[in-house]
Amino acid sequence: MTSPKAKPLGVWMCAALVVGNMIGSGVFMLPASLAPYGWNAVIAWGLTIGGSLCLAYVFAKLAGAFPRAGGPFAYTEEAFGRGPGFLVAWSYWISVWVANAAIAIAAVSYLSVFLPGISKVPALPALLTVAVVWAATGINCAGARSAGWTQVVTTVLKLVPLIAVAGLALSVLLRKGPAAVTPLEPSALSGASITAAAALTLWALLGVETATIPADKVKDPARTIPRATLAGTAFAGLVYLVVSSGVLLLTPAAVLQGSNAPFVDFVTYHGGGDFRLALAAFATISALGALNGWSLIQGELPAAMAREGVFPAWFAKTSANGTPVRAHLASSALVTILVLMNYAKSMADAFTFMALLSTTSTLFAYLFCSLAVLRLQRSGRMAPSKALGVVAGLGAIYSVWTFYGAGWSVTFWGLVLLAGGAPVYWLMRRAVR
Repeated sequence: MTSPKAKPLGVWMCAALVVGNMIGSGVFMLPASLAPYGWNAVIAWGLTIGGSLCLAYVFAKLAGAFPRAGGPFAYTEEAFGRGPGFLVAWSYWISVWVANAAIAIAAVSYLSVFLPGISKVPALPALLTVAVVWAATGINCAGARSAGWTQVVTTVLKLVPLIAVAGLALSVLLRKGPAAVTPLEPSALSGASITAAAALTLWALLGVETATIPADKVKDPARTIPRATLAGTAFAGLVYLVVSSGVLLLTPAAVLQGSNAPFVDFVTYHGGGDFRLALAAFATISALGALNGWSLIQGELPAAMAREGVFPAWFAKTSANGTPVRAHLASSALVTILVLMNYAKSMADAFTFMALLSTTSTLFAYLFCSLAVLRLQRSGRMAPSKALGVVAGLGAIYSVWTFYGAGWSVTFWGLVLLAGGAPVYWLMRRAVR
C-alpha cells in the first residue's frame, strides 16, 4: 500500500522513468560492444526500435486495461494464471538487478576517465561499483517521490552530452562529407551479425514497461502510464538511432572496441579533447540516473509480488513513507554478489556479459505479455482490435528472435537463474495450502 503521505508520480515523472531507464549506460557504453558489427549494428538499431515500439504499445494497452502494480506479472497472471505470472515476475526481477550491476559498472567505467588508476588496481572497479549501487539504494529507500525527482533531474542532464555528440557528428559530416562515414559493404552484412547486435541494442531500450511497475504510486495510472510509455519509448529510440549510429559510423572500430569510455574516445578522435572530461562527467550522471530508476523498480517489483502472495511476505514490509526497504536491500545484496563474482573481468567485458544476461531474462516478460494480449482479446477481457493483435504478434516474434540472438552461453545462465525460482514458487504454493 502507498503511504497516505506519499505523493503520487505524475506523467512527467513516469516519462522520465521510462526515458531515464532507457537512456542510461547503453547509449554511452554500447558503441564499444557494437564496434565489430559496423553497419549490421545500425540495421539492428532500426529493428530494435521497431520492436520496442510494438512492445511499448502492448504495455500501454495492458496498463490501460489492467492498471495494477506489478506490470508484467499482473498482465501475465490475468491471461495465464499464477504459475506463468510467477515465472515472468521472477525472470523480470532477475533482469532488473542484473541490469543494475551493468549500469553501475558503466558509471564506474566513465569515472576511470578522471581516475585512470581505477582500472589498474585489482578489484577496485568492483568495490567502487558496489559503493555506487548502495548509494542509489539509499536514495530509493528515502521514497519513490525522492527517486522520481532524482530521475527528472538526471534525465535532463544526460541529454546535454547527447546533444553535444550529435552536434559533433553533424559537424564532422559537414566538414569531411560522406568520406568520413564507414563505407557500407554489402558483403559484410550478415543476418547472424544483425541478430547478435540486436540482442545488445535491445539492452539499451529495456525499460518500455517500467512505468507499469509502480502503478499503485502513479496518479491516474490508466491514463498516465500509457502516455508516458509510448512517448518515452519513441523519444529514447530516436536519440539512440541518431547518436549511437553517428558514433559507430564516424569512428574506426579499433578505436571503440574494448573502450571503457567510447563517447570520450569518439570526441578525442575528432579533436574535441577539451570537452572529454565534461562528457565523461555527464555520461557518469546518465548512468547514475538510470541506476536510480532501475533501483526503484528492483524494490517495487518484489514488494508488489509479495502483496500478491507470489513472493514471501517479508518483501512487502514498508517504511513509514511507504518504501519497501527490505526489498531494496535484498535486491542490492544480489547485485553486490554478482559484481564481486565478475571482478576479474575488464569493465567492458563485464558490462557486455551482464547486459546480455539482463536482456535474456527480460525477454520472458516481453514474450508472455505480448501473448497475454492475444489471450485476453480471445477471452473477451480486452476489447477486440485487429491492429493491437498484429502489433502483439510482432512483439512476440521480435522477442523470440532477440532471445535467439543473445547466444547459448548467456541463455544458459539465464535459465540457471530462472530455475532458482522453482524452490520459491514451491514454498509459496505450500504456504497458502
